[in-house]
Amino acid sequence: MNNSPMLSEPVTSPVSLNKPIELYVFLDPLHASMFEMLTTIRKFQLEYDHYFTWRLVLSSDLSSLNCLSNKRKNGLSDETIDINHPVLPSLAIKAAELQGKRAGLRFLAKLQEYILTNEVSITSYQTLLQIARDIKLDMTEFSSDFGSKESAKALQCDLYIRREMEVDEVPSIVFFNECVEDEGLKVSGNYDYNIYEHILAEMLEEQLIPRPLPSMEDLFIRYSTLTTQEIAFIYSLPIEHVERELKKRMLQQKIERLQTEQHTLWRPRKAII
Repeated sequence: MNNSPMLSEPVTSPVSLNKPIELYVFLDPLHASMFEMLTTIRKFQLEYDHYFTWRLVLSSDLSSLNCLSNKRKNGLSDETIDINHPVLPSLAIKAAELQGKRAGLRFLAKLQEYILTNEVSITSYQTLLQIARDIKLDMTEFSSDFGSKESAKALQCDLYIRREMEVDEVPSIVFFNECVEDEGLKVSGNYDYNIYEHILAEMLEEQLIPRPLPSMEDLFIRYSTLTTQEIAFIYSLPIEHVERELKKRMLQQKIERLQTEQHTLWRPRKAII
């Protein structure tokens, strides 16, 4: 019998309506460290999101945001133009978030895919519009929000939070408990997964009860594109084992492979109509 968790069926797990811990996750969409932190957060959510909520806080250079203001005045919402600027990905995520938190996270995930495939510039206005189309956002709303004061103010709010919490390094996570008088616990940089588990258990003052991990099929429903390394990390399995399982599903035409110079990505196979 194969007891690999990625082959198991979904199992009912304990759910708490009260999530006593809140995480502020500080990321720079253009920083290479984002990928490792997002993978950690994905596994942390899969196993422990009955204990916590989390908020994505973007970190971008404020001077870059100020430099972009004149370009926004000249018609950033015009879909016929194209400009490149390092602050645009952060503004695009904020514009997507105006259609809901999940829309913002879907945009971030697709942005990550574009970065890994390295086919186009992700600081390009036109590329970011295409990402919005890919994840089926309301394009009229997104185009308007992308060049609006609302998205710029939302990004400025993130920068204010970073300043107030004295976050000097990205990625970082700040843990808060239910007691508003307690200071948050700041963890700067990327650490081994068990460190985050230990911190969560310490703040809860109880032993953690993880949710069963989903089957691989369900994992691809939740996260549409994953690298081999991400899947191996989530299931705590050797790369070779994961590769065999992925190739098996590729032969079954359940998933398809995207090969780049540095990464192997996998996503559900698109139905041929």
